[in-house]
Amino acid sequence: MAQIIDGKKIALQIREGIKRKALALKDAYGITPGLAVVLVGSDPASEVYVRNKKNACAMAGFYSQEITLPSSTTEAELLKRIVELNSDNMIHGILVQLPLPKHISPESIIEAIVPHKDVDGFHPYNIGRLFAGLPAPRACTPAGIVELLDQSGVDIAGKRAVIIGRSNIVGKPLSLMLLERHATVTICHSRTVGLPAIASQADLLIAAIGKANFVGAQMVKNGAVVVDVGVNRLADGSLVGDVDFHAVSPCAAKITPVPGGVGPMTIAMLLKNTLMAAELACLARGV
Repeated sequence: MAQIIDGKKIALQIREGIKRKALALKDAYGITPGLAVVLVGSDPASEVYVRNKKNACAMAGFYSQEITLPSSTTEAELLKRIVELNSDNMIHGILVQLPLPKHISPESIIEAIVPHKDVDGFHPYNIGRLFAGLPAPRACTPAGIVELLDQSGVDIAGKRAVIIGRSNIVGKPLSLMLLERHATVTICHSRTVGLPAIASQADLLIAAIGKANFVGAQMVKNGAVVVDVGVNRLADGSLVGDVDFHAVSPCAAKITPVPGGVGPMTIAMLLKNTLMAAELACLARGV
């Protein structure tokens, strides 16, 4: 039976360390890490995510701003708010909650955020630095996955990693992070021919395709490490991942649960990116 990778426990340890560093930054330089979260519209899931991020900031001793705008907000109006936050010295990180209303281009909004305040790690500049192996804010979910593996004693180097899902949020940046750690990486997606056979050869299998219980036991190599990024709500209201947990657990060596696996790590990495942005701001100001 697979060992459970406890994302809640690991994320809590990381957040406690971030809180200590944030307090030290305030004591030494009088600077409190600040995060602005912008929500456009009233999507229920997005509202929950924003509330969780606000609570996480409070627990870490961060300053936070929650900016809620109506769904009728124009792209120009949102861009104006981003420009204001870019120049606000109390704000070190800016996060615009996705998805945005259809009349607003997410690419335009992300590119308007100055790269050093892009704590989501989505700005093309920061993605380019990731591609080049240079320091930059890293996309939170992929960075959280790598941290989970490290904290769980998984040696990434030399492993054959298969990622199911090619999104800009998880699959693509994660592939670069795993390559950086010397894994051999394959990305599969909806048009991959022979996907089950490819997945079954993975030492490290990451499912991020957004389909409930998509990965079954026949897709998992005995002794593989399985990371489930998916969060899917079934008709009965229960949450499941992209991996059939009960079917896969007997053959995997380690596995993340849903909930309680990757999810808590995403917010922990958001706080980590914000703290790093505040530390860099101190250096830039010579304090």
